[in-house]
Amino acid sequence: MASTTLPSTMKTILQVSRQSTELTSTTAPVPTPSHPDDVLVRVHATAPCAGELNWIVMFPDLFPADKELVPGQDVAGTVVSAPAGSGFAPGDRVYGRIHATRAGAARDYTLPRASELAKIPPSLNWIEAAATPLSALTAWQALFVHGTLDAAAVTKNDAAARERNARVRVLITAAGGGVGSWAVQFAALAGAKAVVAVCGPSKEDAVRALGATEVVNYKETSIEEWVAADPAGRECDLVVEMVGGKTLAGCWVAVRAGGALISIHTPPEMGKPAGLEKELAKSLFFIVEPLGSNLAEISELIEAGRVKPTVDSVWEFADYKKAFERLESGHANGKIVIKVSDEA
Repeated sequence: MASTTLPSTMKTILQVSRQSTELTSTTAPVPTPSHPDDVLVRVHATAPCAGELNWIVMFPDLFPADKELVPGQDVAGTVVSAPAGSGFAPGDRVYGRIHATRAGAARDYTLPRASELAKIPPSLNWIEAAATPLSALTAWQALFVHGTLDAAAVTKNDAAARERNARVRVLITAAGGGVGSWAVQFAALAGAKAVVAVCGPSKEDAVRALGATEVVNYKETSIEEWVAADPAGRECDLVVEMVGGKTLAGCWVAVRAGGALISIHTPPEMGKPAGLEKELAKSLFFIVEPLGSNLAEISELIEAGRVKPTVDSVWEFADYKKAFERLESGHANGKIVIKVSDEA
């Protein structure tokens, strides 16, 4: 344990019940490590995720009955105590994604596991660090773990991997959002043949700056209409989908037969248009794994100046309800970040 004396209580945000999306601010005891891999972290900033207040209602079997209802699974903070051999020590600046089955980071102190953490690149401040874990990890895993791009082109500058990636056309929906902005950067960095960004008109310039080679303004042109103008040239080998509904249906039209459709919103088969006869090599819905090892790889790219987080807005702790309102509006350009400490 660090020599710093801990307070007995702390400020915290709580979801009032498992069935409600209402939030309240209260005080609670500072948590005590109880798992062998628990790291006690003093939180400086957190970034909530759209829809997270509905997760327990939507997926009740995935959550333990005793989950403490603290939102904000992304954490950026300072290590107070860490297990021996964890690779972390008091005073380290760390960030990570706390598994959704445990209490989040919208409080002064929280308990990520060592396996969920990485050290924050020196170039990132607390706000940028909080904006990174969930979005970057989800994009990374969608493209390189579950998708068909080869990460070795990025992590090892592998020429053969880059050559393989150069044959892959990638389409990314919600390309101006938290996950999408990372996916565009990673796909471009990996040397994809094309990076097609689907977004609204206010985000076109931003996604091009991140590496998009083609942009589909969904308010003017549906994905189906865009593909229909040149099916042979516009169908994509890998589609990363984050919206669901009509957008998911459009993605089925955009992905080529034998391609891959990876979704973080809805199981792809649920959105397949009736009568569409198209077989894919892979259609997958996945939930991100909070792996500090993946985040450490991303950290190297950040520190090298090759990728960067996108922050929509920053909110004081007292304005957490406004932060969640902005988040759920669906119009954020990047991540919503809540400052927890005065240092953020």
